[in-house]
Amino acid sequence: MPGMVDTHIHAPQYSFAGTRVDLPLLQWLTTYTFPTEAKYKDSDFAEEVYTRVVRRTLKNGTTTACYFATIHTDTSLLLADIIDKFGQRAFVGKVCMDMNDSVPQYKETTEDSVQETERFVKELLEKKYPRVQPVVTPRFGPSCTEDLLCALGDLAQARDLHVQSHISENEEELQLVENMFPAYQNYTELYDKNKLLTSKTVMAHACYLSEEELKLFSLRGAAISHCPNSNFSLCSGVLNVQKVLRNNVKLGLGTDVAGGYSASMLDAIRKTMIASNSLQVNKVNEMGLTLGEAFQLATLGGSQALGLDDVIGNFEVGKEFDALLINTKASDSPFDLFSADNFEDALQKFLYLGDDRNISEVYVAGKQVVPFSSSV
Repeated sequence: MPGMVDTHIHAPQYSFAGTRVDLPLLQWLTTYTFPTEAKYKDSDFAEEVYTRVVRRTLKNGTTTACYFATIHTDTSLLLADIIDKFGQRAFVGKVCMDMNDSVPQYKETTEDSVQETERFVKELLEKKYPRVQPVVTPRFGPSCTEDLLCALGDLAQARDLHVQSHISENEEELQLVENMFPAYQNYTELYDKNKLLTSKTVMAHACYLSEEELKLFSLRGAAISHCPNSNFSLCSGVLNVQKVLRNNVKLGLGTDVAGGYSASMLDAIRKTMIASNSLQVNKVNEMGLTLGEAFQLATLGGSQALGLDDVIGNFEVGKEFDALLINTKASDSPFDLFSADNFEDALQKFLYLGDDRNISEVYVAGKQVVPFSSSV
């Protein structure tokens, strides 16, 4: 089957994935996330966690990932180097944030943030990695001054770079943005007016976007990363995927480690189904998504969201071969097949019940990357 595309994952947060999902977003950032990310100045610590997250995501069938790193340029470059060594396809972003009253040791000056982003982009591009690209990464509205957003938008435009951030994840954040940036009509306009909402942009969450904002996303060709595990785990909200798709907005799935507790895109597919079903149960939508539609969002949808659908996402002739070899009869498989099961049954069982034990080989651009070679 086609390799899966994780459109939103925080590599440094992998160290506490599976724990600490007991607070709402803003308190969660202050209590757990910012203090953890501050440790990534230490390259030995960064190397261990970054190596493990790339191995884990590849083993779980993520052939392409869009990563947030931290504010530390050198260890963000180290992440890119590790990804290249393992052969994963990826975007990597050095996080930009010049406001953080709650954890003041974890922020940059506006000038440093811009200069270090320029250095990050320059040095990453100079490495000429075949499948690892930089992405401009303002953390989110509340972490950035208008000056920083403006400068990053200029940089993204001048260098024709991809952009990633968060938008409308929870209601408290939304209120904070309204209070901080009263001159803007809404959260989407904050990014748009600062040249950060483009056809190369992917924004995570988007639970509370208005019809007007979705129309602007569609107009700009910007994409949304749906992160249902995180949205449920931090009690942030439920994204109405069908409403997004009706507005002709590109949409992929994200694990959002570690707000999302699982690094597996199979989990993202399952949580997408639960989110969709919950909207149907509550009479918001008449019908839910099918499992096939959720699977498409994890593959082709993700490639469209990242602007890579001419290269990956399915097995169309001319695309690169990003693929998983699935063994539904693996000796320690977590599910059983019966003689009456057809191909569709086997696929559904894998998507609902399977895990890395069923993923026997992983290929990126035709090269086998799992099982791991002895060189990594």
